[in-house]
Amino acid sequence: MMRLLTGVSALALLAYPLAVYYGLSRWGLGVVAGLLAILFLLRIIAAKQTQLRELKYIAWLSGGAGLILALLGSIFREHGWFLYYPVIVNILMLGLFSASLWQKQSLIERLARLQEPDLPPSGVRYTRNVTKVWCVFFIANGSIALTTCFLPLQIWTLYNGLISYLLAGSLFAIEWVVRQFFQRKSQ
Repeated sequence: MMRLLTGVSALALLAYPLAVYYGLSRWGLGVVAGLLAILFLLRIIAAKQTQLRELKYIAWLSGGAGLILALLGSIFREHGWFLYYPVIVNILMLGLFSASLWQKQSLIERLARLQEPDLPPSGVRYTRNVTKVWCVFFIANGSIALTTCFLPLQIWTLYNGLISYLLAGSLFAIEWVVRQFFQRKSQ
């Protein structure tokens, strides 16, 4: 049951921009605020399933921030509050990734060690650099997401519901290709 809850929560939050856009045009602000509040509560509850401590914190913080935004949108009868959620998520992810750079192992290194426990020094350097690249991505993506909060809802939805995911997916794909190259080179 908890896995299903986690999956539904993750899927719903990925579709967050589309849900906001569609929901506001179909059902209105009150219904959207209520549904979002439920989704964010699910996010907080589902965080128990997350294995990495830092990802639990992100789930709790982003869920709590989402609840606050839904509440503020409902109280002030203004959908603009909902638009800041992608900005908050980028700030939280930037905080998570950049804080790990000050630790013995970066977040990407910890993830890499789940598959390759005996990561060589070159792998440690590589994962640290990948962590830095993701930090730059979260700064740029969060800045653009913030800018879209002041543009028409259609543009906000297009960027935060499609373009930002395409950019993140492209970065994942590029990093995978580069990693394959470095792994072959170091063998």
